[in-house]
Amino acid sequence: MVRSKWLKLPLSFDTDKLQHELHKLAPHEWINHMNTQAYDKRWCCVPLYAVNGDPLSIYAFDDDAHYLPTPILARCNYFQEVIDTFKCDKAGVRLMSLAAGDHILPHSDGYSDYQSGLVRLHIPIQTDPRVIFTVDGETIHFSIGNVWYLNAVCTHGVENYSAQDRIHLLIDCRRNDWIDALFLQAGYQADTPAIYGDPTINDENVLAIIGALKHQGADAVATQLQQIYRARHP
Repeated sequence: MVRSKWLKLPLSFDTDKLQHELHKLAPHEWINHMNTQAYDKRWCCVPLYAVNGDPLSIYAFDDDAHYLPTPILARCNYFQEVIDTFKCDKAGVRLMSLAAGDHILPHSDGYSDYQSGLVRLHIPIQTDPRVIFTVDGETIHFSIGNVWYLNAVCTHGVENYSAQDRIHLLIDCRRNDWIDALFLQAGYQADTPAIYGDPTINDENVLAIIGALKHQGADAVATQLQQIYRARHP
C-alpha cells in the first residue's frame, strides 16, 4: 500500500515573481504534450531543463541523457533561482499548462517516485482551488507558490474546473542526501516494503500454498517454504 501519494514540502516561492516570468515566454514556445489522448483542449509545456538543452524536447527521466538549461531559461532569472534552490541533479524541468475547463485523464508514470530515486515536484504558479488532482482515488489541490511532491507511480489525473489555465513548474529531481533531508523535515513516511518482496504475496496465501503442497505429498518443497515463512516471522 502506498502511504505517500503526495507531500507538501517546507519550501515556498514568491508568486508575483513566478507569474511575472510567464510574461517572458512567447506563445510558440509552448509545446503540446505528446499524449494527445489524455486531454481534450490544451495541455502543453515549456522546457527549461531538457535533453542537451533542446527547447523542443519535453522528455523526462532518461537515465542516459544530459539535462541542461534551455535558452528560454537564460531570460527567466527567477525561475533559475527557484530551480537552483534544489541542490540535486535535475532530470528535466518544465512549465506545464492545462487549459481552463480541461482535464488530464488518469495515468501512471513508472519509476517516478521517491523510493525509485526520481522525485517529481510541482510548484503551482497559476491555479485555483477548483484545480483538483485525483491520486489513487483521493483528491488534493496543490496550493499556489508551495512545493508539492507527487508520487507519479500512483494513478493520477487532473480536473481544471476553473476559468483560467493552470500552470505549474515541474522539477524532476534525482534523489540525494539533500532531498532526503528535505523529505525528512516534511515528515515523509517511507512505504512499508512487501514482506516477501512482492505486494501480491502475503502470509495467508503462503500458508495456503504450504498446506496444498503437503496435501499433494510435496513435503520437501513445503518444508522449504515453511522455513522461509518462519524466517520472516522470527
